[in-house]
Amino acid sequence: MSNSADSPPEPVRRRDWRPVRVLTAAVFALAGLIFVTSFNTAKGTNIRTDASLLKLSDLIQERSHKNAELEETTATTRDEVDTLARRDDGSTKAEDERLGALEKAAGTTKVAGQGLTVTLNDAPPDAQAAPGYPDPQANDLVIHQQDLQAVVNALWKGGAKGIRVMDQRLISTSAVRCVGNTLILQGRVYSPPYKITAVGDKETLRRALDDSEAIQNYLLYVKAYGLGWKVDEHGAMTLPGYSGTVDLHYAKPATP
Repeated sequence: MSNSADSPPEPVRRRDWRPVRVLTAAVFALAGLIFVTSFNTAKGTNIRTDASLLKLSDLIQERSHKNAELEETTATTRDEVDTLARRDDGSTKAEDERLGALEKAAGTTKVAGQGLTVTLNDAPPDAQAAPGYPDPQANDLVIHQQDLQAVVNALWKGGAKGIRVMDQRLISTSAVRCVGNTLILQGRVYSPPYKITAVGDKETLRRALDDSEAIQNYLLYVKAYGLGWKVDEHGAMTLPGYSGTVDLHYAKPATP
């Protein structure tokens, strides 16, 4: 029988400091340092939105205001050019009439007459489904690009002589575009409620709105979830001419 005293001692288990374990420990240490630093910096506030979203929002608003100022400058310059052009330049009466017709068709001159205004708005923040309708999704409660475009298309079809969206006159190159629940029109940004005003025969314009399938679909959401819809008629009104730039920009192949 062997004596336990004569048995060799068990080796002490050594810690295996392999490179992978060292790297893991360093990562955890760095993560802890980041958490502590973030906590001390935040002090109970949300630091995720301060540096990115707010700055982007401020930049968009700044550019929108800048574009509005440039449009005013452009309108003033255009008035001066028109005044100079009306002086005796040797043009005939027929040529002046043709120029006037082209300006009217282009939307750069004011148009007056009877008309109406359509107002679209998001649903209230606490909107709930009307009886018999499913619970709303987020997209069911806001105005979309196709809703605005449906109204504009119906008014043009109804013989509108001119259309203004918010405070801007539409021309042939105008594009009604939405990003999220904000409207971007000719370099400027708008939030709901959205107002679309048209000059033309009131009855014909209203009938065109009623006949639009896209608008009828929108009115279902008005009934179900409380989206805003309002039509105001005007006996006499005037829409100013478009005052922005009419330059066209297009892509072209880069020269090698």
